[in-house]
Parts: sequence; structure tokens; C-alpha cells
Amino acid sequence: MDVEVGAIVAGKVSGITNFGVFVDIGGTTGMVHISEVAKNYVKDLKEYVHMGQDVMVKVLSVSPEGKVSLSMKQAEAPEQREERRPRREREHASISRGADSFEFRPKQQESLSFEDMLSKFKQTSDEKLSGMKKTDGNRRTAQNRRKPQ
Repeated sequence: MDVEVGAIVAGKVSGITNFGVFVDIGGTTGMVHISEVAKNYVKDLKEYVHMGQDVMVKVLSVSPEGKVSLSMKQAEAPEQREERRPRREREHASISRGADSFEFRPKQQESLSFEDMLSKFKQTSDEKLSGMKKTDGNRRTAQNRRKPQ
């Protein structure tokens, strides 16, 4: 099959390595680099694809030697890109953020003004920062005690 750069074609996963996924597209094998599998960071490709899986890929380039570079994330529609997550996150979709999260998000029911949101954010960040300073101060004191003089 003659592949055309920019074309979106269906393929089947024929190999998985730690740096990418090999996809058979009608008799030609191309590679999807790990950075082109999903929009978010991919640590383990086996969380996103499995052998024999049918996938849609976009042909990024074809080298003179015949190497085909593919992308899964560019082949998806924009609304699908947002939904692509590892299997373990899809299975546990209700993952909540911990108390150590530095991201402030007001509740949807609250209609706070920008100043109120800023004030609330500043208050929570000051509390977290003071807690970190106390912990850091204790560590420095302990280190100073260990130093031979």
C-alpha cells in the first residue's frame, strides 16, 4: 500500500516497545512514537494500546528509506483527545485530588467574584507555605545538630 503524508488510515498494532508502537497499515508497517500516542504524558504504552488492537493513525512522514512515521493523537477528533486516558484512570474515573493539591477550584454552585477567589487562593497557599516552612525549619535544625564542630 502506498501511504500518503497527511492521510488518516486504519491500522492494527503489531508491536509495542518502550519508545513506541508499531502499526501495520495495509502491508506497510509504521511507528507511532510514544509522544504521539496521547495528548497527556505516557509512561507505559501498554496502558493505552494492546497487541492486535485496531487504531486510527495519521501519516506524519515517509522517509526515503521507507520508514513511516505515524501519530495516534493527531488522528483523533479534538473532542476525543480530551477523553483519551490510560485504562487505569478510565476504570477509576472518580479519582479525587488530595489535600496536597495546589490547585484551587471553587465549587460550581458558588458564584465568587475574582477578588473573593483570589483572596481564598491566597489564604490556602499561605497556609500550605507556612506548613512547608515549619517542616523545612525542623529539617535544618536537625542537620545542624549532626554536623561535627
